[in-house]
Amino acid sequence: MLSDTIVAVSTSMIAPGAISIIRISGADTFDVLRKIFKCSADEFEGYRIYHGYIMDKDTRVDEVLVSTFVAPKSYTGEDMAEINCHGGLYVTRRILTLCLNAGCRQALNGEFTKRAFLNGKMDLTQAEAVNDLIMADNKDNAALAVNSLSGSIRRLLSPLMEEVVQIISNIEVNIDYPEYDDVGIITTEEIKPMVDDWLRQCEHILTVAESSMIIKSGVKTAIVGKPNVGKSSLLNALLAEDKAIVTDIAGTTRDLVEGDIHLQNVTLHLVDTAGIHETENTIERIGIEKSKEAIAEAQLVIVVLDASREIDEQDRELLELTKNKNRIVVYNKQDLVEDKMEMGISAANCEIDQLTDTINAMFADNQIALKQPALTNERQIALMMEARDSMITVRDSLEDGVPLDLVNEDLENAYRCLREILGEYNKEDLLDQIFSRFCVGK
Repeated sequence: MLSDTIVAVSTSMIAPGAISIIRISGADTFDVLRKIFKCSADEFEGYRIYHGYIMDKDTRVDEVLVSTFVAPKSYTGEDMAEINCHGGLYVTRRILTLCLNAGCRQALNGEFTKRAFLNGKMDLTQAEAVNDLIMADNKDNAALAVNSLSGSIRRLLSPLMEEVVQIISNIEVNIDYPEYDDVGIITTEEIKPMVDDWLRQCEHILTVAESSMIIKSGVKTAIVGKPNVGKSSLLNALLAEDKAIVTDIAGTTRDLVEGDIHLQNVTLHLVDTAGIHETENTIERIGIEKSKEAIAEAQLVIVVLDASREIDEQDRELLELTKNKNRIVVYNKQDLVEDKMEMGISAANCEIDQLTDTINAMFADNQIALKQPALTNERQIALMMEARDSMITVRDSLEDGVPLDLVNEDLENAYRCLREILGEYNKEDLLDQIFSRFCVGK
């Protein structure tokens, strides 16, 4: 498949724009250009911009600028060209068709970046960061993606990989070449501190990764309370729009109403739930069951109580239901009482600063993920956790007196997981790493 020359429109095809960019990559890139592009140059050089015309036989289609890149110094590592044409949908599609007729194949989703990865221009974490940057919807998500795109995850993992290889190397050489004078005999007591230190570094990486996922994915947040305490008013106040219907009639909300809000330190995926109470109404009961499901799935629960009324049995049941959740208890309708509550708000008057300040403080530590390298998706974190579990097994085996040669499989699995995060592992790679360190067999 890499022998094909591919083409795609890199800019939006939804609506006309000032400029469209049509990207070509592959061994036949310049042959394709010669068939459809007329300019003063006889041959194309790399890192140049050429002015000329896209031609359909003898007909000028558009006046364009074409940027050229020669392998391996291009985004994909292949010969590449980018046609900058006028951004009309008709013109853009016509030029794309001419490229296809000249020998290109329509690129698959993400194929340019896939080729960059396969050609060694970036590792897998950087390739994932390209999509993250495109999809970023706020400055924090963009900052995470830019950090990963710069190769920060490789720099984060390299010391851990180096330490694992060092342990394996010493064990292998001691086992296979006990007579080799340049390598000292390594013991269990020497390896234990190395494994413990490795695990401490790993736990820190996973802690920062948890923060990065909160920044990237946001926090599922359920607003719960009995009927008519102001849950929908709070949702509207947080979103600064009338998303939910607000009336004095209890049970107005019978289904889940959702919306997103970007606070200073976190994005909340808000769910306004139906009021939880006893009812014989079938529709209300379905809504209440959905509310309980939302509570179970929520990462944060905002429990809304009515500051103008005494806490009753329904309130106590709700507090009991959410006691093991990460929660904030707020007293709404603070404007109706004289005494100031510790977490008193008035959702109807949009007086909710105390709540938003508390939420921002709760997630302030997540900003650490923006200041240092961080794993940024579930694939990376799952592999890191598998590597950690393998090293925990190594530690436990050493404590149980298991011979060193029997822990190598878990050490190798930890190394494999770290390299798989970067998208680059095979058994020969590990062997090369090991034996490059020693002149065994000299």
